[in-house]
Amino acid sequence: MNQVFIHPTALVESSQISSGTRIWAFVHVMPDVVIGANCNIGDHCFIESGAIIGDNVTIKNGNMIWEGVTLEEGVFVGPHVFFTNDLYPRSPRLIQAQARYRDHQWLCTTLVKRGATLGAGAVILADHTIGEFAMIGAGAVVTRDVPPYALVTGNPARVKKWVCQCGKPLKFYKGVATCNDCELTFIQNTDAMSIALVSMATP
Repeated sequence: MNQVFIHPTALVESSQISSGTRIWAFVHVMPDVVIGANCNIGDHCFIESGAIIGDNVTIKNGNMIWEGVTLEEGVFVGPHVFFTNDLYPRSPRLIQAQARYRDHQWLCTTLVKRGATLGAGAVILADHTIGEFAMIGAGAVVTRDVPPYALVTGNPARVKKWVCQCGKPLKFYKGVATCNDCELTFIQNTDAMSIALVSMATP
């Protein structure tokens, strides 16, 4: 764990943490967690064995990242986001449920793809994928896959707008939008349910 900062009050049981990552106060990282380079993990976070965190990820205070959750490069997790990994949870100690928990077939994964943002207090139900550079609004409840570049809000979360890689909202005119800030250009598909990056604008 060369060049990794670990606060003295943090409990870090994994050796699979890449350089430049900073782990702050009262964080617990269990064994077999993989954390990439240049990440920042805020106070009072819990990361369970089997979770995978890519490079350049920011995890704000008070998050619990469970087994089966993968955060790709550049993901932002706002404070107190709620992940799940079991669609029909029971206590494994309950006699009626013990057979179900004898193996890992109950485990449902969550994939948060590159550059996506999860707003404060969002609830991410298991067995779904958050697309690249998508933005989940604060308090949204995600019950289905989220397409790339979508801004979703509400309960259940629905697509409200589209956002650029830099996070700014896009305004489409005749199916085309160019970000005023970073000059990326996008086209809207004919079904209006997805968009695609075209190219950088010409200087």
